[in-house]
Amino acid sequence: DRFGIVEGLMTTVHSITATQKTVDGPSMKDWRGGRAASFNIIPSSTGAAKAVGKVLPALNGKLTGMAFRVPTVDVSVVDLTVRLEKKATYEDIKAAIKLESETNMKGILGYVEEDLVSTDFVGDNRSSIFDAKAGIA
Repeated sequence: DRFGIVEGLMTTVHSITATQKTVDGPSMKDWRGGRAASFNIIPSSTGAAKAVGKVLPALNGKLTGMAFRVPTVDVSVVDLTVRLEKKATYEDIKAAIKLESETNMKGILGYVEEDLVSTDFVGDNRSSIFDAKAGIA
């Protein structure tokens, strides 16, 4: 709300799912979906950008997205690149997210500045965690 989103690209990186193949094999859905999940980074479609528009109507139609399935056991990543309505530095964005993580979104949104990797988030109950060191503006 503070900066306004004009448009954006959401790239999601997902861990292996139970529906993926353990070895290369046929897939009725798509060729890539039939490839071995534990050996490949598999580009895939995603409904995440559309889902955001349903949950946050102000963003409806403003985001597009793509996904990758990667050979990890748990934790997903979203790389969100947006064009903002209002000018903001990365420090401004980090400060706003940190404030929300400590107030209105406490327990739902996390904020970290440590050098963490995906397995460090396994078991974390928060819905989303902003990695301050992983972003740029």
